[in-house]
Amino acid sequence: MDRQERKAAITAYRERKPALGVYTVICTATGETWVGTSRTLDTIKNRLWFELAIGSHANGALQATWTAHGAGEFRYEELDRLRDDFPDFERDDELKKRRALWQARLKARLL
Repeated sequence: MDRQERKAAITAYRERKPALGVYTVICTATGETWVGTSRTLDTIKNRLWFELAIGSHANGALQATWTAHGAGEFRYEELDRLRDDFPDFERDDELKKRRALWQARLKARLL
């Protein structure tokens, strides 16, 4: 990648629209499920897996399960994404509603 292509890629990254929504982390070994929301659905999995791998995730139950079973027993799924044109002032409330809905459907814990 030459300098100009790199510069264009960085510009495109900075100008991308946020991917807001609800996701789940599932332990296939135990069937445990956790649900969370993010403003960066396209990158949240990398952050979660990194925090879990170094043992610093804030959710103690998720961290303990990860430590006991390892990365191979976990999967990430995007459950729900807000439209790009969703009104800014309603986003947080809508994310909370959708997280609660998915939490109830999956009988999941919150992240």
